[in-house]
Amino acid sequence: MTKDDNEWQIRAEMALAVAMQNRTLITYAELADAATIPAPHRINKLSVWLEATMESDHAQSMPLRAAWVISRARGGLPAPGFFIKCNELGLYDGAPDGAMATAFHLNLLG
Repeated sequence: MTKDDNEWQIRAEMALAVAMQNRTLITYAELADAATIPAPHRINKLSVWLEATMESDHAQSMPLRAAWVISRARGGLPAPGFFIKCNELGLYDGAPDGAMATAFHLNLLG
């Protein structure tokens, strides 16, 4: 990991903290822009980082910060990978969309 990689992660942490403090959802693209994640594959880099935060948050029994990041195309829900990761962590057992996913997501947001 280069210094630049670490710097965008710090910016992503800060932008995500602001969104959570303001209780405002943020899209993957908005978070990638706020963190100035370098191309190529900006959203993929962000997704990998968010999954790592999910593992860390869960291991520390903390709320999942990644729940505040949503897909513009999914009506206020995170991307399917979020729900897949929640399943891997033993937190969710359902489809990545639909009423069950929506209820699970809203519950995470408190």
